[in-house]
Amino acid sequence: MRAGETHQIRWSPPEPRPGLAGAWDRFVGPGATPAEQGLALGFALLAGLGVCVYAWRAGLGWTPGQHALAGLLAFDLTGGVLTNATSSAKRWYHRPSETRRKHLGFIAVHAAQILLVAWGFRGMDWAYLGGVFGLLMLSAVLIVLTPLYLQRSVALLFACVGLLASLYVFSPTPGLEWFIPVLFIKLLVSHLLFEAPFTSPRQAAEEGDAP
Repeated sequence: MRAGETHQIRWSPPEPRPGLAGAWDRFVGPGATPAEQGLALGFALLAGLGVCVYAWRAGLGWTPGQHALAGLLAFDLTGGVLTNATSSAKRWYHRPSETRRKHLGFIAVHAAQILLVAWGFRGMDWAYLGGVFGLLMLSAVLIVLTPLYLQRSVALLFACVGLLASLYVFSPTPGLEWFIPVLFIKLLVSHLLFEAPFTSPRQAAEEGDAP
């Protein structure tokens, strides 16, 4: 902790707001601070635009649909890396009702993104789809079966495995070479790890003043 900063750990998330705001709360975590949301959304927008600009300047010959798909994937994955690592998301996605099965189900849903890459950029590469998804799910299962005090190290180990696999096992997808490493970081490190959700200094000060 830095000198002059006050932090507290808050395990219980606030209740989601009603209506559309509540749907957003359930996505990023109720009570997400402007800094948490701004960091994730700002970087996600830059990543989505950056992928499209790179593909255009590199002359990859993508169709407008491929540009849109790549931009959406970059937006979702890079934004997800930051959003899932926030304290607000940690206390929401790791509340007591969230079981191992639910966490693995959340990761399994991302097979859709691997399918989109295999279909949209690799001519429906079934070996790529099965190989990446299989490695991702095997990694996730081994992480949740690992004792809690070792999970961070094991998650980072498998994030490195994903990076190495993207370089040496699966043939690269031009313009999307980043896809597998970022996917693994988002799901295995940012989402899956159970970590202490700190409050912001402002929240800590407000709670300290509360009766």
